[in-house]
Amino acid sequence: MSTILFNQIIFGPIKSRRLGISLGVNLLPAFGKWCSFDCIYCECGWNKDGKEDKKLPDAEDVILALEDRLKIMKAEGELPDTITFSGNGEPTMHPDFESIINTTLDLRQKYAPNAKVSVLTNGSRISIESVKRALLKVDNAIIKIDSCEERLIKLIDRPQYEYSLKNVIEGLEPFAKKFVLQTMFLKGKIDGNLVDSSTEELVNGWRELVRKVKPREIMIYTIDRETPLEGLEKVSVERMQEIAEPLIKEGFTVKISG
Repeated sequence: MSTILFNQIIFGPIKSRRLGISLGVNLLPAFGKWCSFDCIYCECGWNKDGKEDKKLPDAEDVILALEDRLKIMKAEGELPDTITFSGNGEPTMHPDFESIINTTLDLRQKYAPNAKVSVLTNGSRISIESVKRALLKVDNAIIKIDSCEERLIKLIDRPQYEYSLKNVIEGLEPFAKKFVLQTMFLKGKIDGNLVDSSTEELVNGWRELVRKVKPREIMIYTIDRETPLEGLEKVSVERMQEIAEPLIKEGFTVKISG
């Protein structure tokens, strides 16, 4: 297994499959993963593999590093399409998440007014008021739900807390028509269970979930790198197009990454 960790607060810019030229912001430890999920497909590896490093960057250091990089990029005439909070785990777990987002929006306006501010989140903290306020301010709150079945989410995403899909759906009510829904489709053997999240039964249920939570946009994708759990398989682009087609006909915007 090849693990990808982001050892600096600001990383990239990188060419993202979904976001274009993305300047990354890591609010998590530099040499360890810190997340409320422990997804079987996470490029950062398992939570246990980086548990020794628990030091989070100070909010002031995050802002100084981001401003320095934006200054350089502006001077070079190569500004990012998006400033993306992702990194080594769940960015909303940083205790100063809201204040960092607020200052980032100010810096974006000053240095890169055409760039979007995006947050990749597993949705575990969307009901916390400060997190909710921050996510409702950014251009792209990209919130993950990998299945319509709680049982399958617990197999694929391995929440590290008492997870409830019902609570997540309720927490998404203020985000209706404002957020981006992100879903991973995959196949493989998980804890002795043969899993295919692209079966017609699961896909029909997922489409109903989409209609219920009403995302502004949908991103569906499949495995692109090595995964912590061996033996996982891609779902084809053709199958993902079939999955998306009924929703596209209903007026949803769907982006597919193979």
